[in-house]
Amino acid sequence: MPPNPAGGGDLDARHLAIHTAFDALAWACAGALAWALSHSVRLDFPVDDKRRPAYYATLAFSAGVGAYMFGTLNLIACGMPGLARSIEGAIFGAIFGVELYKRWAGVTGRTGARFAAPLAIGVVIGRFGCYFSGIDDFTYGTPTSLPWGHDFGDGVMRHPAPLYESGAMALFLVAYLVEALRGNRYVIDNGLYLAVLFYAVQRFAWEFVKPYAPVVGPLTVFQLLAITLAAYASYMLISAPRTSDERAVPA
Repeated sequence: MPPNPAGGGDLDARHLAIHTAFDALAWACAGALAWALSHSVRLDFPVDDKRRPAYYATLAFSAGVGAYMFGTLNLIACGMPGLARSIEGAIFGAIFGVELYKRWAGVTGRTGARFAAPLAIGVVIGRFGCYFSGIDDFTYGTPTSLPWGHDFGDGVMRHPAPLYESGAMALFLVAYLVEALRGNRYVIDNGLYLAVLFYAVQRFAWEFVKPYAPVVGPLTVFQLLAITLAAYASYMLISAPRTSDERAVPA
């Protein structure tokens, strides 16, 4: 959670309540969508029952570390004190932690198929929490004269950057679900990498309308992270095993 530029405990409490509500809604929708999709198509998950608790614990812990590490690093780059969370940092942390765990545990198959839709809908809903939290969330855009500019609480019309990200990932989610339900095995088996690549590209673009400080040339912490995620996803897609024309069947 970033510091509150407007100041005041009431705003901090409001910010926490809004984010908590939308985070809970995002988790609930992600779980429901994952359950529904798993009963419609085969989502391969080559982790045996014995290793699954450690796998999920690693994923959750690594996502939390990544979220706070990169969110706080961005605040430091912007000259602001405090702690912050980042969705992009959570994605990076989860991927990094799980890949390390798979090497340690000897899991050789790809395990991301079941996480594509939950990731997308989590971003779609979670970013509404950022939008409604106002100026104290530090996810707002730079000033704009466009007709859809939004006042986040400081009297300045700004790009509604959280909604840009939410809308982009909603488009991805619709396209993914259409192809998954049609039985497109390539999209199903590589859904996570497609989601991460799409997320990284759109996130890189939206960073140009956010008030974050550059750290390498014109690039922000999150743009550098987006490049890293895009490179990872691209490698995983390029090296993906060949997929037959077989249509997906119910799991």
